[in-house]
Amino acid sequence: MRLFPFPRASHPRLWDDAASLPHAETVAALIARRRNSARPRLGQALSILHAESGGGSACLLELEALRAAPGLLARHGLRFVSSPLHADILLITGDGCRNLTSAIHQAWEVMPGPRWAIAVGDEAAGDGLLHGSYASTGNMEDIPLDLVIPGSPPAADTILSGLRALVAANADPV
Repeated sequence: MRLFPFPRASHPRLWDDAASLPHAETVAALIARRRNSARPRLGQALSILHAESGGGSACLLELEALRAAPGLLARHGLRFVSSPLHADILLITGDGCRNLTSAIHQAWEVMPGPRWAIAVGDEAAGDGLLHGSYASTGNMEDIPLDLVIPGSPPAADTILSGLRALVAANADPV
């Protein structure tokens, strides 16, 4: 009994002789050029800490849709982390309820520099439905926001576009 029931392919291989193979130096130069051209566009791989500060959780659903796409964030040099010690970006959603404001401030203080803060959605920007209520403090003014992504909730592709714009604006020139 044969393991492979089909006969060997009779068509010629792409490279029949070693002379037609690309040189190792050429391949290494192409890889280096590709890496150097992607670096200004993407910068370094940035780590994101998501801080949900109360609210309707509609922005949270859009973030989960963004996280669920396999390899989408990694393709753009982004990843989510669970510790503020490893984070570069603080992604704030929600309206800033009283019980979570101090935890978000503590996370911001222990994040190493350089660091960025992003408000996702109208609630985090201070224009939400619960803004000004008894449960909402709106006490996020001392965290300097580098980017506000508007919407109630913003779509997942809008959030990704905002993150890519932040990475592109802060990328190191080659």
